[in-house]
Amino acid sequence: MFPRRSDYRFAWQEGNRFTLLIDGPQFFPAMLAAIHDATRFVALEMYLFESGNITTRIIAALSAAARRGVAVYVLLDHYGSLALHDDDRARLYDSGVQLHFYNPLAMASWRRSLYRDHRKILIVDGKLAFVGGAGITDEFVAMSGYPGWRETMVEACGPVVRDWCVLFAESWQRCTGKEPNINYLPVPDAGSQRGRVVSNQARGPWEIHRSILNRMRSAQRHAWLATAYFVPSWKLRRALRFAGRAGIDVRLLLPGPLSDHPGVWHAGRRHYGGLLRHGVRIYEYQPRFMHQKVLLCDGWASIGSSNVDRWGQRWNLEANQEIDDAGFARAVAAMLQADFAQAHEITYEEWRGRSWSRRILEIFWGRIDTLLQRLER
Repeated sequence: MFPRRSDYRFAWQEGNRFTLLIDGPQFFPAMLAAIHDATRFVALEMYLFESGNITTRIIAALSAAARRGVAVYVLLDHYGSLALHDDDRARLYDSGVQLHFYNPLAMASWRRSLYRDHRKILIVDGKLAFVGGAGITDEFVAMSGYPGWRETMVEACGPVVRDWCVLFAESWQRCTGKEPNINYLPVPDAGSQRGRVVSNQARGPWEIHRSILNRMRSAQRHAWLATAYFVPSWKLRRALRFAGRAGIDVRLLLPGPLSDHPGVWHAGRRHYGGLLRHGVRIYEYQPRFMHQKVLLCDGWASIGSSNVDRWGQRWNLEANQEIDDAGFARAVAAMLQADFAQAHEITYEEWRGRSWSRRILEIFWGRIDTLLQRLER
């Protein structure tokens, strides 16, 4: 049922249509509309799922679908859904939604609790899939006086949706011991774009990291990377430096001081010097927290849940949609250009002149990063 391939889990699929969805005002309405129109099944696999306004609307849509006979499967990460109130959980159960939690926290096995399901996937009727970096939380919703986190999602139609179904079904079966009643049949063509599903399993195989390295090494014109948490492996740092020295337009779009995990920001900043010296341009996004996970290399793009951090690579389930299409790449480039315009570019001189307080924080959080790596050995 779950195919295996020697290099990557899933093959490249032709005949897809991909739509770029920028920020909550675009992707949340599209996701809600898809759930409202569901006739056979809805499958949701989500890390962050917290009670709030958007979650109330999502729960209402899922519950309504279940009551009209649609099979609704919701797989939530236990840690990422700690802020989901008991009454919201009850609404899902009472309406007939099949709700399960990935890897419940247990103090007796704290190391096992490090493994999390960080994927963000919504599949409807085997015809439509949404994937990206957004959680179901009001952090991504623009409200009066609050712009919401900067995020990007992709809507996928076409043959790749079957692969998303297979990936979800494997996670569901692993957690519940039961096979979900969802579609595994070939999906008709919906466009002319080429795409591939890539995923990481906790402790490997790490397809996403391997694919990023391969694309970075083969880039001819530009390699632009946007990530919320930048704690890169030495292999990725080496690939970035090599591309920068080769004259490739290498840019990193990273959060500025507005971050939900300042420690990760400091841990990542200690790598700036070695990258800047080799021609890598680094931008820190200023208006709000930049949470998206996007890589663009020439005409290829990868968008999904995976950050460029060693912690997630080791411990998380992740999933990205890769798209090899010149038109889609132009849309991603235009989006990132707009983001660069709202970011501050860090020069090597500026980084060298940073305050001692920031240097101390970089050292401290760098040692925490090293300690976490040792715990995993």
